[in-house]
Amino acid sequence: MDKMDVILSRHSVRQYLDRPIPQEIRQQLDACAEELNRESGLHMQILYDEKECFASRLAHYGKFEHADNYIALVGKKAEGLEEKCGYFGELLVLRAQELGLNTCWVALTHGKSKAEVGPDEKEVIIISLGYGKNQGTAHRGKKDTDVSNIAPDAPDWFRRGIEAALLAPTAVNQQKFRFDRDGQTVRAKAGLIGTQLKVDLGIVKCHFELGAGKENFTWA
Repeated sequence: MDKMDVILSRHSVRQYLDRPIPQEIRQQLDACAEELNRESGLHMQILYDEKECFASRLAHYGKFEHADNYIALVGKKAEGLEEKCGYFGELLVLRAQELGLNTCWVALTHGKSKAEVGPDEKEVIIISLGYGKNQGTAHRGKKDTDVSNIAPDAPDWFRRGIEAALLAPTAVNQQKFRFDRDGQTVRAKAGLIGTQLKVDLGIVKCHFELGAGKENFTWA
């Protein structure tokens, strides 16, 4: 499936079927997580059939149902960890979507995860995972001119990048990010006030790259 098709088909889902993820799908997802961990230096972990994390009152408040599988985004405490978790976590989310699974980025409405977190590591955020009761719905969002310096003569790659970024999941659908293009150079900035802004920046940069094509530009 084309990456843009995957991006278009993926929406946040909180209610899942009481259906285990088959072994062959787990193997493919685990292999993707291992590859991304090698590339990024993160310690992303996928926990299957773990019913306790989303059995909390907070998860009930977040309207989660049968969220028995999740991805824990863990990494060494360092500058840029949140953005890196957003970027590589979203690549894993899109792979899950390709494999027929649904997901939701979850910042607060969950209990304690069972992920392994070393003394020099931090668990940044988790992502619920499973077979959705539905495929979720698109939310009305901002326009390309709200989040970038796009102009009528902007190249197609920049348009595609912004389109993909606007389809990225952000905390409470806040879309607090901005892309500014100067020739072949693009600067991406997170908003100043909001929740999980640096994680969101990593997610939207991932989408922008997939839409624009890495070969067409360089990050400032």
